[in-house]
Amino acid sequence: MKLSIFNFSPLARDPDGNLLKRRNMLKAKIVIVDDEKDMRDFLEIMLRKEGYEVTAMSSARSALEYCRGNNVDLAITDLKMPGMSGIEFLREVKEGGPDIPVIMITAYASVETAIDAMKAGAYDYFIKPFNIDEVKLNVRNAVSHRRLIKENRLLKDDLMLRVGFQGFIGVSQRMGEVYALIKNVSRTKSNVFITGESGTGKELAARAIHFESDRKESPFVAVNCGAIPENLLESELFGHMKGAFTGAVTNKEGLAEKADGGVFFLDEITELPLHLQVKLLRFIQERNFRRVGGTADITVDIRLIAASNRDIEADVKAGRFREDLFYRLNVIRIEMPALRERKEDISALAMHFIEKFRFEHGKNITKLSDGAMSALMAYEYPGNVRELENIIEHAVALESGDTIMPESLPSHLKGGFGGGEAGSPLLAELPPGGIDLEKNVEVYEKTMIRDALKRAGGVKKKAAQLLGLSFRSMRYKLSKYGIGEN
Repeated sequence: MKLSIFNFSPLARDPDGNLLKRRNMLKAKIVIVDDEKDMRDFLEIMLRKEGYEVTAMSSARSALEYCRGNNVDLAITDLKMPGMSGIEFLREVKEGGPDIPVIMITAYASVETAIDAMKAGAYDYFIKPFNIDEVKLNVRNAVSHRRLIKENRLLKDDLMLRVGFQGFIGVSQRMGEVYALIKNVSRTKSNVFITGESGTGKELAARAIHFESDRKESPFVAVNCGAIPENLLESELFGHMKGAFTGAVTNKEGLAEKADGGVFFLDEITELPLHLQVKLLRFIQERNFRRVGGTADITVDIRLIAASNRDIEADVKAGRFREDLFYRLNVIRIEMPALRERKEDISALAMHFIEKFRFEHGKNITKLSDGAMSALMAYEYPGNVRELENIIEHAVALESGDTIMPESLPSHLKGGFGGGEAGSPLLAELPPGGIDLEKNVEVYEKTMIRDALKRAGGVKKKAAQLLGLSFRSMRYKLSKYGIGEN
């Protein structure tokens, strides 16, 4: 759909802050650059009659300064001028504002100059004497194109503020600060260190940085340093050569190699043993490494992002984490807020998870009762967004109507439907509509196993003891439900 320059409607908001469109005779700003006065005057008069705000200049350098200080919608420039040429002007304009269209006009026509202009980013190219109607049409199209880009950017920014960003759900001030930092960080090549409690979305933040960057078409490789046995960790990170150790029957490419050209995300970096911290430090400094058992240096181009849910400064002070490695990783810091610090996002998150799980469980649930929402808002969420997701899955599995009621929430949210004491039943009594007992038990088991792992710091044996299970039974249930250590 083409927008007319005479009725273009910029974004506006009603008193409630909603986007709306309003008619506005706002004129597009066009700058004309030509060292010939007659041509400048002709174009200026013609375009003013078309309803544009026009500024005409004889110097490309002066026009460039004007473009840098004003919100220009289109530049029209001669190709050959004293001092700065039209091609140089075009390149400078595109460097400062790549969305600004530039139309080239010249009396010196050649295939080479036309190709150079288009390669440099010219919107169009006209030869004097030109067809006036054709120029008018292309000016209208160029201005409309510029305005559409600006409007789409505003709509995208508004959507980010209202819904979320790169997979995040939430519009709180704290999350808005995180979104802005991610967008700024993504434009750099610096190492990033993400901190935050378990379940706050550290990996999601790392992926957002990746997908906002110029590496988004390249691999994103994530490794949880706490989930891989210590004796296999170096091989997983850097690969190994055939015969390097028992079981190394072939050469193996490491995760660092797989991330070449993209992002290498090291989650729970504080779980890395000290001897591997030394090797990681060298890798960060040199951007090369050797496979286990290898002698050749392998060089990769990666962006490194690390994360931890622990107090890394305390680990550095205690000697558990190398100070020099910490400073290499902690170039840019992103702190993910706990859910209790952004409770205004709970409603949107809850509805997102309801939408997710109602399809999985074949339910017709579309909303939360006031009582259920009050219970969700009153809870402190030690497990953050991941815990809220478990709570909503639990509620969706138990609810028989179209609205989640307080009775369908886990007992600990309001001091207990069913007492809330260890060993008490999940529900005090059978709901009128009945329940899916097997699903109820499954959801309860999954919730308790995740809680136990969290309290045990990911140590399976300790979590099994908290649940009164043998280690063998614990491993079976972890496998059955696909639950990791995080």
